[in-house]
Amino acid sequence: MKKISEIIAVHLKKWEINHVFGIPGKAVTALILDLHNHDIEFVLAKHESGAGFEAAGYALMKNQLAVAIGTSGPGGTNLLTSAGQAKASHLPVLFITGHPSIKDSGRALGQDSTMFGTDVVKMFEPVTKFSARIERADTFKAYFEHAIEKAYSGVKGPVHLSIAADVLAESIEEFHMDLPEVIHPVASNLEQCKELINRSEKKVIFVGKGVHASRAYREVKMLAEIFDIPVMTTPGGKGAFESKHHLSLGAFGLGGTQEASAYVESGLDLMIVIGTKLSDMSVAGLNPSVYPKKIIHFDYDQTFIGKTIQVETLPILGDIKTNLLALFDKLDYKEIIKKPFDMDKYKGIESYIESKSPIRAAEAAKVMSATFDEDTVIFGDDGSHTFYAIQNYEVKRPGTFYFDDVFGTMGHAIGYAIGAKLAKPDAKIVCLTGDGCTFMHGSEISTAVNYGANVIFVVFNNGKIDMVDNGMTLHLGKAIGTVYRTMLDAQKYAESMGALAFKCTTAQELEDAIRQAQTANTTVVIEVIVDPLELPPTAKRG
Repeated sequence: MKKISEIIAVHLKKWEINHVFGIPGKAVTALILDLHNHDIEFVLAKHESGAGFEAAGYALMKNQLAVAIGTSGPGGTNLLTSAGQAKASHLPVLFITGHPSIKDSGRALGQDSTMFGTDVVKMFEPVTKFSARIERADTFKAYFEHAIEKAYSGVKGPVHLSIAADVLAESIEEFHMDLPEVIHPVASNLEQCKELINRSEKKVIFVGKGVHASRAYREVKMLAEIFDIPVMTTPGGKGAFESKHHLSLGAFGLGGTQEASAYVESGLDLMIVIGTKLSDMSVAGLNPSVYPKKIIHFDYDQTFIGKTIQVETLPILGDIKTNLLALFDKLDYKEIIKKPFDMDKYKGIESYIESKSPIRAAEAAKVMSATFDEDTVIFGDDGSHTFYAIQNYEVKRPGTFYFDDVFGTMGHAIGYAIGAKLAKPDAKIVCLTGDGCTFMHGSEISTAVNYGANVIFVVFNNGKIDMVDNGMTLHLGKAIGTVYRTMLDAQKYAESMGALAFKCTTAQELEDAIRQAQTANTTVVIEVIVDPLELPPTAKRG
């Protein structure tokens, strides 16, 4: 017989989860103590949402389950945003929230998480794959198994368990559970897919962040090279295909390249969509007049297939890597007539203007691209700063650039980068963020410092919420509530939390700071003062 809190700790240790993220509170202290007793480090975040982001980054980098903990009531509600972000990123995160003793339910309780107070189970339902309250010890095993299985089944994602404090303390018969072995079925219509690809003349592959979730980098590259099809990415698909590959068109949509737009506008017989919902950020600039004649859409979930671009669409449902490998088995390479792809035909004229003072954000992104090596993993936060990188940062190796273009939480990349670094301490992790994101979740830099997560944070600072400011001005004629009356001093803020910090206004200063950061054995913040009048590459969004 073992306490439920200890059974949880035993399983996490067995699953090689060595860090759990959260903020303690009365309802979950027994669990935190048992984690410590089983040599699992409890990472004290500065806000529960930061803990959830860190757990998501941990799950992404380790490609397995991660855990975030919050106490009852506000501890749970503070985790909701990070649960929504984990769901958008298809990451298996177990969110555990506490609850006052179940025997006291129905009375007036502080931080009540039931229908009498704040029903966090219902709140978590839309942002997780499974959300349940455990009110009796004898039901724990079944609910725990259901949660872990749901996190791994189909499209991976977060799950939530609210466990009452007295239930955590109860003892039950010990049991052992392995993480689910995921078996992916092969789509039944791959023969149609093969025929459609072979019949179509002008083709493009449009890659989204689902390729990251499936780790299908090699398979996408094979598909492009076998059929000699150019590849463009969504903003969230940035990093799924090498920028310098001869078939790369770069990104399409917000932050997209002139090459990608020119290729699409020249007319398409077939678009092969892989791992994207085709959100408004992804299809910005794609008008009905230039829609492809047909689409093949590889994705795990049918929900958004055929909804955005309403042309004849062949859905290929299931895991991307599994279905592409099965497609290759069906191919007769002798059938494929290769034609040299003339990339120069679609080259745009690059309007690169040398920076004066302060540095242009586009130039800063190019400096980052030139200075960070191919092993550096970039986590782009949500804002115009990352769209500059989507347009100007060259991905040298697939799987080294992550950005979310669906849920889009400002500041989430700060936590993702910290969790990723704790998951793989030897990895070179960089977070590209902005002053607005840093105002929201920059306190997690303290978490990085405290736990030796030596991330390099690059903060583009122009004194405003840039993407919204420019969007309001462009579409409404005036921006309100987008400029900070007192600018963030990111250097001083970082130093106050114990990080090594630099302030840069020129390309040379930025390059020098990056090189010093790469050899520093500590958390580093590089503040880049960028031109507030520069127009970001986000104007295509309506």
